[in-house]
Amino acid sequence: MNRVYYPYEEFREDLKILANKIDKPFDAILCIARGGMTMAHLLGEYFDMREVYSVNTIGYEDTQKNESVEVFNIPELKSAKSVLILDDIVDSGDTLIEVLNVLSEKYPEVTFMTASLFYKKSAKIAPDWCVKEATKWIDFFWTVDLKQ
Repeated sequence: MNRVYYPYEEFREDLKILANKIDKPFDAILCIARGGMTMAHLLGEYFDMREVYSVNTIGYEDTQKNESVEVFNIPELKSAKSVLILDDIVDSGDTLIEVLNVLSEKYPEVTFMTASLFYKKSAKIAPDWCVKEATKWIDFFWTVDLKQ
């Protein structure tokens, strides 16, 4: 498998680019754990927002894609009007689609927008904002650095 390492310094610069691209207001951040958690933490600070939540999904086992995506630990968002959903990468799009389906069913009055660092053109859905196209398997610093 063709892999590339994604260091913190590049992440920080790409997250600044992503933050500057987001041109619609939102009153909460919801990350898809675990890939979006580091993004949500930094963007919560950047936008001075305390309404930062996470939702859990299981769509992969190591590098193997599961047949379906499980979504759980859905936060209470009833006071939100517009929520920014974050994930590190939109690969197939299955995770983002399932998260949007589950959240839209539970909170039909909330507007959901999406942002990611990476996006594959072959995905079934595109995020509203992204920074880079993914062409290889990405080893994010938060996945590998402590294991070295």
